[in-house]
Amino acid sequence: MPPDDDPTADFLDEVRAEETPWRRERPPGEQAPERAERPERWGRTRAAGRAAAQAAPYLQAAALVAWLASGAFDDGSGSGDQSS
Repeated sequence: MPPDDDPTADFLDEVRAEETPWRRERPPGEQAPERAERPERWGRTRAAGRAAAQAAPYLQAAALVAWLASGAFDDGSGSGDQSS
């Protein structure tokens, strides 16, 4: 088979989509098109997620302190001590 007679290359040339204008290089000096304005749909959810992420280390520290305090102030009732 001669190198010019490649059926795969011929097929790909037939089915390949033509290059779209927005994927081409912009000529030098031309401004980029402005992004379309769209409302922020997940603004409140993202804000809540950011707040939770920022508070996480403090909540972990508070849980550790509460756990340590509960062990230090445990009066022993119900823990298996049989003093009677």
